[in-house]
Amino acid sequence: MPTAIHRRVELCKSGEYPQLVAQVPSGFVILADKQVLRGYCLLLPDPIPIHLNALEGSAREQFLADMARLGDALLAVTGAVRINYEMLGNLDPALHAHVIPRYDEEPEPLRTKPIWSYDWEAAPAFSESEHGELREAIRRKLSTMDAR
Repeated sequence: MPTAIHRRVELCKSGEYPQLVAQVPSGFVILADKQVLRGYCLLLPDPIPIHLNALEGSAREQFLADMARLGDALLAVTGAVRINYEMLGNLDPALHAHVIPRYDEEPEPLRTKPIWSYDWEAAPAFSESEHGELREAIRRKLSTMDAR
């Protein structure tokens, strides 16, 4: 049964996903549907294994390298103080990585908590007018970085 991750990868392949940032060697980088924190991205592998441990050898190394490279790009573009990385897969049993910039100006009670502690209903949804420039800045930065 296709998951939301599978559907997003298919949309990325067809060029129909508005949040698509870039194709990378292991798959696709997208901006999250809800920009709970500015620049929150996902790395979606292509093809999609069920979890990280199902990837072997160079495929696993490439996915992890792309995840770290995305974090480097987000640090450079957003001014974040650090990047959080999460691979959960509990709701969608398909490998994907959450790559989340964290900021000094976050509210004190939330600054050290997982992103899941935020009010997701109040978070802005991705929109071209609000997030298109950020998407392009991340895309440009990724294109100038070594893909290994």
